[in-house]
Amino acid sequence: MLNAVSNLKRTEIRAPILALTLRNRQRDRRLNLPFLRRVLRHVLSKPLCVPAAELCFHFVSAEEMARVNWQFLRHQGPTDVITFDYRQSADGVSSPASGALCGEAFVCVAEAVRQAREFQTNWPSEVVRYAVHALLHLSGYDDLVAAKRRVMKREENRLMRELALVFDFNQLETRKSKS
Repeated sequence: MLNAVSNLKRTEIRAPILALTLRNRQRDRRLNLPFLRRVLRHVLSKPLCVPAAELCFHFVSAEEMARVNWQFLRHQGPTDVITFDYRQSADGVSSPASGALCGEAFVCVAEAVRQAREFQTNWPSEVVRYAVHALLHLSGYDDLVAAKRRVMKREENRLMRELALVFDFNQLETRKSKS
């Protein structure tokens, strides 16, 4: 009996398995990847309560994003973020039953800079927003239909407000970034 109780306690306090790879493949801005890793781990473990994840985030240039956008979606030009959910079956249906996430996201830093100017915010918060957006897609949120897009946008805004209480997004920008 004592052994069963101690086994139960061990499983209760086990930390989630979060394999999180971040790759900076652009030169527009220098990124503080350890900071961004802390932000993403926070979102995964606290608000989203993800039990396990194997994720890779690529921070890319506008040119690379345009190539990815064309190759996989047949859309011309760069976009802010593209997410690939590797839990999906051949028919495109995602299977988030276990709650574990497995996927890849491409985040266009140049697009974050451009949209930050347009929306009068800063590019580090836009990069964080795109990463959060990708996590929401991987968690089952969809933005193809207007009603679902509104639900996803509300959740994205809620998470961004929550993160802003804990993190200073300007820490994403390392010294010697282009202005």
